[in-house]
Amino acid sequence: MGWWQVNADTLAGSRFVVSPLAEATASLFSLERRTATHPGERGWLDAHLAAYRERLAAEPGLAALVRAALGERTRWIADFLTPTPTGEGDASFAEELARIRDTSDATARAHLTVSYGGPLPPALLRPGLPELLADLLEWVWTRTVLPRWPRVRTVIEADVVARTAQLSQGGWAEALNGMRPGMRWLGESRLQINTHEHPPRETSGARLLFVPVTPRQGWVSWDAADRYAVVYPCSGVLADADRATAVPEPLGRLLGPARAGVLVLLATPMSTSQLVTLTGQGLGSVGRHLRVLLDAGLVRRRRTGRAVLYFRTAAGEVLVEAQRDG
Repeated sequence: MGWWQVNADTLAGSRFVVSPLAEATASLFSLERRTATHPGERGWLDAHLAAYRERLAAEPGLAALVRAALGERTRWIADFLTPTPTGEGDASFAEELARIRDTSDATARAHLTVSYGGPLPPALLRPGLPELLADLLEWVWTRTVLPRWPRVRTVIEADVVARTAQLSQGGWAEALNGMRPGMRWLGESRLQINTHEHPPRETSGARLLFVPVTPRQGWVSWDAADRYAVVYPCSGVLADADRATAVPEPLGRLLGPARAGVLVLLATPMSTSQLVTLTGQGLGSVGRHLRVLLDAGLVRRRRTGRAVLYFRTAAGEVLVEAQRDG
């Protein structure tokens, strides 16, 4: 299996990072692999797949380049395609994308040789391959991600809140286990990254970054020995937030649309901060809705470390599901 040696200082200095480039890259992976794991992602894929195929067909050799860079044969992504976020401030998409554009042809060919799994065909020896992939990522960002970025960012930020609550409640094992397929805390300062047979890596003294994305995609990356990143998919209920927050019309009439939206979201325990992020309502409004729902016996709350999580009671479950069925 692939695992990293992660000491206490590295864990203590780790942080969650929002990366527009990672979101665009994960979206590219979904388009290329034609994968959708929940209704929201299926709707997005159906809306953009045809245009994506047309974009590939319009540039000779682009389809072959994408397949090679994504490791179609090796399951190893070309390193230059997934630069590790700096973790400094809130980098824009253009700033992150510039790191791919600035990759030299020699470096790109070396990385592609690994991800392709052997000597490159003539089509992948042409100059300007990093620019070609950067242009495609810019198209994916502009056409498929940017129009919904405020909503996507809300989902990503809610996932960070949820992971932070898990960390507060159960420590690193609770927060890291299942973050992405094959990932779990092994103990003795060992973090299993995946189930592949790769040599262990020593990360002591490096920055460790966790980068959530909404597509069900993920990868790891590192720049030299000072920065490591784990890109992982947001939890299912958050990734499919459009569906999760859909309020049945009868329930909206009964409780009011805003209060009903809070109750619908509490299919899984959430903090007040998560609810504020996902609903777009103010803290005071969410607090009032929760008080009414608590008094009505439709939700309960429990403290986990420093966080207070709210969740539906059996009566709340019955009410929501009955309205859905109706």
